[in-house]
Amino acid sequence: MRYGVFGTGTVGLTISNRLAELGHEVMIGTRESLKSGDRLKSKNEAVKVGTFADAAAFGEVLSNATNGAGSVEALKRAGEANLNSKVLLDISNPLDFSKGMPPMLFAMNTDSLGEEIQRTFPNLKVVKSLNTVTAAIMVNPVDVADGDQHVFVSGNDSGAKETVTGILKGFGWIHILELGDITTARGPEMYRPIWLRMWGALGTGMSNIKIMK
Repeated sequence: MRYGVFGTGTVGLTISNRLAELGHEVMIGTRESLKSGDRLKSKNEAVKVGTFADAAAFGEVLSNATNGAGSVEALKRAGEANLNSKVLLDISNPLDFSKGMPPMLFAMNTDSLGEEIQRTFPNLKVVKSLNTVTAAIMVNPVDVADGDQHVFVSGNDSGAKETVTGILKGFGWIHILELGDITTARGPEMYRPIWLRMWGALGTGMSNIKIMK
């Protein structure tokens, strides 16, 4: 499978490297492809580097790991023709750092960043997932409680959710809870402030929750 990953921060690099380790073809997209490209290639030769548009055209499945405040603009740079009707695993969070730490949310309660992306690109098959855990756990859930923890999936397209569920299982996720359509992304996104405070209390981001009933 060919994957296009948007974003060269910790999450984008972690997702890209893990997909490459699993034998997939990967291109990571960046705003500054030449400047960032030399740095990225020195870390993982298996991951190709290009612009957002290059990565969107390359990938059969796409992943958004950009800063939430810039996600819509990044996808616009990718080009609607390149996004086409592809599946987008959206990992971004609507974090507003304008007043410092901890960040606020710029979408909440009656909206979510996942919904904004879906509205802006109606032909894109947006699936929100992995945004409730730190990057290391995203691709290696066994590092916490031997993987006995939950990750969530939200999206309008059932086939797209199946595709993302397959990616999650490939990363080692055992417990995957489908919440419903893309409006249910509001919950996982609003969980982020609690997660940040848990990190402060625990002194580590290597934690997660398990749903019990």
